[in-house]
This record gives sequence, structure tokens and C-alpha cells, in this order.
Amino acid sequence: MTEDSQRSVVIERTGTGHFVATNTRGGTLRFGTASDDGHSTEFTPVELLLAAIGGCTAADVDVATSRHAEPTRFSVSVTGDKISDEQGNRLTDLNVTFTVAFPDGEPADRARAILPRAVRTSHDRLCTVSRTIELGTPVTTTIEPTADDTL
Repeated sequence: MTEDSQRSVVIERTGTGHFVATNTRGGTLRFGTASDDGHSTEFTPVELLLAAIGGCTAADVDVATSRHAEPTRFSVSVTGDKISDEQGNRLTDLNVTFTVAFPDGEPADRARAILPRAVRTSHDRLCTVSRTIELGTPVTTTIEPTADDTL
């Protein structure tokens, strides 16, 4: 693995059930699993996974189609059913739905024509997030001792 191929984020707890993820470029994203009033607007980790699936494939498709015409509508909906069974908690029946519209004209006709291929290519080869989920990859967890804590 090269240094250029590794991706990483650091997650810091900001309060009970509240976290902030920071990427190597300094970008931050707040998320959580709890709220003080029961009505948190923060994304949950599961919603972040759905957003990552949709965002990854949306970016691929946008690059391919918008070079021909700027869409008048570009929306991606991602759904999944959260279940708990003998294998533990997980999502099933993941579904990504594109709603894309282009204006009239020849460039937009080209964008419309390549849309199905762009979606298929993203799903089959390009989208790192959905490809990782579909192919599966081990996740290793470790606990690193700190100076103020002994394990």
C-alpha cells in the first residue's frame, strides 16, 4: 500500500453520543447517536454510510454526465433496511435511486444517453464505497494504550 492510497479519518467524542470526524485535510463532520431532547438533527453512523454510498456514486455519475450538460435536477436517494439477526446488526436491501433531469438540446440528449452507462459503471467498477460493501473486506479493531490508561 502506498501513502497516496491510504484514506483516514479521526473520530473524537464531543459529548455523550456526539462525535466529530476530521479528515486529513482538516474537514469536519459532526454526527451522533443521541440527543439531549430526543430530536437530534445530526446524522447517525448508519445514515452516514447511506450518504457515503449515494455520494460516491453521485460524484461518479455527475462527472460523466455534466461534461455534456448541466442537470436541471440531480437527486440520489439511498435506502436500506436495518435488521438484527444471528449475524448481528446490519443493513439489507440497499437501494440507490437516481432522479436526474436535463434541459432540452443536443448536449443534454448526450448526457441522458450516457446516464444509464454512468450509473452502471459507477456501481460495477468506480464507487469505492459500494464496491467495498458488495465485495466485503475485513475490519480490524485494536485498542491502543495511552499514557493515562493501562489495559
